[in-house]
Amino acid sequence: MASKPTSAVLVVSAFLTLALLVSGKPNLIPENEADLDDWIVRNMREYDKRKAVLNTRSDVPGTHFDTELAAAEDAGRVIRVKKDGTGDFKTVTDAVKSIPTGNKRRVVVWIGGGEYREKILVEMTKPFVTFYGDKNDMPSITYDGTAAVYGTWNSATVAVESDYFVAVNIAFVNSAPMPDGIRKDAQAVAMRISGDKAAFYNCKFMGFQDTLCDDKGRHFFKDCFIQGTVDFIFGNGKSLYLKSTLNSVANGVGVITAHGRSEAQDDTGFSFVYCTIKGTGDTLLGRAWRGRARVVFAYTYMGNLVDRKGWSDYNDNTRASTVYYGEYKCSGPGSSSNERVKYAKMLSDVEARPFISLTFIQGTKWVLPPPNL
Repeated sequence: MASKPTSAVLVVSAFLTLALLVSGKPNLIPENEADLDDWIVRNMREYDKRKAVLNTRSDVPGTHFDTELAAAEDAGRVIRVKKDGTGDFKTVTDAVKSIPTGNKRRVVVWIGGGEYREKILVEMTKPFVTFYGDKNDMPSITYDGTAAVYGTWNSATVAVESDYFVAVNIAFVNSAPMPDGIRKDAQAVAMRISGDKAAFYNCKFMGFQDTLCDDKGRHFFKDCFIQGTVDFIFGNGKSLYLKSTLNSVANGVGVITAHGRSEAQDDTGFSFVYCTIKGTGDTLLGRAWRGRARVVFAYTYMGNLVDRKGWSDYNDNTRASTVYYGEYKCSGPGSSSNERVKYAKMLSDVEARPFISLTFIQGTKWVLPPPNL
């Protein structure tokens, strides 16, 4: 029988792993997509393994796993929602209401398959909430709120204002009809995320104009499907989108992003890495909804629906000198830089580096893989 490693060996091993994390090199998303799965395993360790490594050295600042999150994960519990009444609750709304104000433990709301016609708010006072569905029987949370009735910001089918939210295998849907250019205030949000340190895995965001309000905070999206027509990912969040599909269903001109950065000191932006852009319409990668919008696409496949100019200054020439629109080693017929607007940046390796790492959202401190239920 092989002998167990000594404590000295364990400490050295943990120190070497920590040194790699601190150096930042393993945090860079690899250029070779074949290496991506290994990168995910290395950078998104399960909670117990991450905590053991990152807490090995107390004298290295900025390397600890998030202590609030660690305490919440240690005390997690599961509640179940089933439409047929065989769970703890029949509606997601009632399950969320049951979570106490000032919650300090991870509460996994397991949601059975089917459509839940509800308009849900997860309040700021209820952090550490997870919505979890079965990937083979994905639940859909659906409502038809529009800006005409609620205002854009409050039209969301699901709005999350608390920190440390997680969603796994959930469809967030705004079922309002596609804007026709005649009806006023027809924008309709499927999800608004306004809390910090939120993660979404294998989720769908379905709507038309303003589908996903990536409002504020740091967020991580992986293996997600986001569908819309105009500005269907908008807000002033700082978010990393990894291996996600951006599906335009525009009849005419479509726009994927409308980032809301307006001040030079705002540390915000959207980074799309190993994503796929497909669908219909003459689709722009982004338009300058605010004067200092920051959006980067890296290693992304761009279908021929992507407009050759790529980006728009939103008919304000002054914004061309203040926006940050970057592309890095993208592929597909829509990725050609020959006719891009002059203010689009074809990034160098050095310029791209901050946007192709978990450190873009400080994710090494808080991003965890989805729970195994």
